[in-house]
Amino acid sequence: MLRLEIVAGGSSGDEVAGGSVAGSKRRRNEEVLRVKMMYINSAILAARSPFFLKLFSNGMKESGQSHPTLRIADSGENAIMELLRFIYSGKLTTTEPTLLLDILMAADKFEVVSCMRHCCQLLASLPLTTESALLYLDHPCSMSTAPEVPILKGAAKEFLANEFKDYNKFQQEVMNISLAGIDAILSSSDLHVVSEDQLYYLLLKWARVRYPELEERRKILSSHLLPLVRFSHMTYSAFQRILTCTDNDIDHEQVTKLITGVLLCKAFPAHKPGAFAACATSCLQYAERAYKSKHLKLVMFDQPCPQVIAYMDLKREECSQLFPSQQILSRPFHVAGQGFVLGAKCNMVEQGGLYRFGVFICIDHKLKGSTHVTVDCEFAARTKTSGQFVSMVNGKCIFKGELAFGRNDLFSTPWSTFLDDESPFFVEGVLRLRVDLTVVEQTAPQSQQS
Repeated sequence: MLRLEIVAGGSSGDEVAGGSVAGSKRRRNEEVLRVKMMYINSAILAARSPFFLKLFSNGMKESGQSHPTLRIADSGENAIMELLRFIYSGKLTTTEPTLLLDILMAADKFEVVSCMRHCCQLLASLPLTTESALLYLDHPCSMSTAPEVPILKGAAKEFLANEFKDYNKFQQEVMNISLAGIDAILSSSDLHVVSEDQLYYLLLKWARVRYPELEERRKILSSHLLPLVRFSHMTYSAFQRILTCTDNDIDHEQVTKLITGVLLCKAFPAHKPGAFAACATSCLQYAERAYKSKHLKLVMFDQPCPQVIAYMDLKREECSQLFPSQQILSRPFHVAGQGFVLGAKCNMVEQGGLYRFGVFICIDHKLKGSTHVTVDCEFAARTKTSGQFVSMVNGKCIFKGELAFGRNDLFSTPWSTFLDDESPFFVEGVLRLRVDLTVVEQTAPQSQQS
């Protein structure tokens, strides 16, 4: 006879009755709602579970009880009964995700490996939804060492990362997502967002909504959320705002170390920045996400005249997504107080009616500065054959209003040939572009002059 003592609260398979004095005191404080006596075949249970084998061989002798006794929570009673049925029949009577997870946790507790595997197979066969994926990640069984559980958890993380990959669509809905869900979403490199800056401020907003108590919020931000931010891909203007911010939400010492480490590593890539090495390494190891504004590598000069050399890398997949009429823009950058944006696009060239790859540079009117500026500009691309940057187009341009300077057919080749595996313009699958822009003259618009 197996004696089941059902108590209020706790978790399924909470503990075996009998044992230590501390355990006895804890059990005396629990309210036993009811007792259930069950006929069992101890040989079958012991064969399926090392837990029951030990209970029947040693546990009863140590406790001095006439019947093996399990004390379980009322919330886990159904899961325990399903587990016992599985031990006899090898089948479960439910496909409801929440109950399957409770059975999985009970099977883990009582070391019934075959039931754990069966639960995981059933859960994996069910269609994933946002609710079920979060349930898998948040449930205690997700921390189990069973090999099937990490696979199930991984599938849930992949689902959420794909479901919430467009920042513009999820920035409001994500406020209802749990911490485990946020981790799954922000761990993805396929997240479509204008810049990493937006994700940093989104996490601050999420933490304030989900954790109203300041001390708990600071702890969650430091231990879970800030490590998800890819500081090496944030803008310098964001760094400036963060470092001068007086909010108590974040650990300013921690954030300062992260930002300083990134800046030192970018300034001196061949050297280890001392005490900041660990912070910088953890930040720099992350790849770029699918940013809608491309990150540029910039080399700036003030003398003998204002000049910038900007590098933009585009993966073959990013280029293919431009067809037939899309464009991708860089983050804005300043030269001599004027804001510029570098862009790449797919467009149809009138001659021949074929699609071609083009590049252009234009003024960013969101950034203050003169709107009449004369520049010398050269576009170049690295080729597979030479390994060097080769000049493709250069000239002088006077930027006025919406005018852009560039070339609609940078490589003088059709779109399909440009993207071909044998294309000389993709080095290890990456198109590497360079623009050399020198400001020759700046003139205030007529309205400003008057």
